[in-house]
Amino acid sequence: MADRVKWGVLGCALIARKCVIPAIQKSRNGRVHALATRLPAKAAKVVAEHKIGRCYDSYDALIADPAIDAVYIPLPNHLHHPWTIKALSAGKHVLCEKPLACNAREARAMADQAAAAGKLLMEAFMYRFHPRSRRIKQLIGEGGIGDPCLSRSAFCFRMDDDMLSSGGNIRLKPDMGGGALMDVGCYGVSVVRWFMDAEPLQVQAQAVYHPAGVDVHMAGTLGFTGDKLAVFEVSFIAALQQTYTIVGSEGAIELPHDAFVPWEKDAVYTHRGRNDETGQRHTVKGADEYQLMVEHFADAVQQKTNLNFSPDDSIANMRVLDAIAEAARTGKTVRV
Repeated sequence: MADRVKWGVLGCALIARKCVIPAIQKSRNGRVHALATRLPAKAAKVVAEHKIGRCYDSYDALIADPAIDAVYIPLPNHLHHPWTIKALSAGKHVLCEKPLACNAREARAMADQAAAAGKLLMEAFMYRFHPRSRRIKQLIGEGGIGDPCLSRSAFCFRMDDDMLSSGGNIRLKPDMGGGALMDVGCYGVSVVRWFMDAEPLQVQAQAVYHPAGVDVHMAGTLGFTGDKLAVFEVSFIAALQQTYTIVGSEGAIELPHDAFVPWEKDAVYTHRGRNDETGQRHTVKGADEYQLMVEHFADAVQQKTNLNFSPDDSIANMRVLDAIAEAARTGKTVRV
């Protein structure tokens, strides 16, 4: 394999245009070889701006390109499963946007196909590659807050009223894997599982639903062994919330409202001792978490490292999301 992994990108979604394509192009070990879009004219600016060599008018054509090593999939949620399967079957490694699938069953099928093809599959949770996230994970592992026993997370934003009333956005379409839980709730579940280093045993949730049928406002709880609890909030109808707090027996770590997407500015967190009211504010130098993510994946493709996060982690995350969705619909406590 060449020094740089050759990437193919399926679709021209905002996350690809704004974050991941630029990250790949400035990475030390990868380049976007081709972009596939069903609307090539609309993608022309992106192709020109990022000097992408090829633009295909079908996803199948890109996947068939023998020069491509890895495929990034930023398609709507319901298309993650079929196109990941197709890309893996064609011998490509796959970095797929979150949530990996629409349910744990689909995620398992994707993982099984990756194993059968001998290719890598990873869910694109970019926040886990930011130096601040890594520092907090290290701090917890070193006992910096004692035994972690409580987590709070929130990822909320207010959709445009016209968008909400029309129901036209893909996030509001149940047949496309829409809903606040799937769109942003996956972050809250992921972060608590990662920092607690544990899987929840049961969940509870309440939700407000859009007329189309998807959840647009939800709050819930997760229960773990050892008296550990987590609280999460997600919403399409509330003002900005993008934060988490991890509380332990000896202290707590708190983040401002850039917890998952701090962009490239300096990132801060507050570390409080057991009885501290204010604590100490720490600053971590800014970084592009998307670039760090794609560089890690490309290193793994080139067999220079192992993936930090396996498909099994994504399957476990989807199991929890499935349980939360059921708990919100039924009003019952659901075991994971």
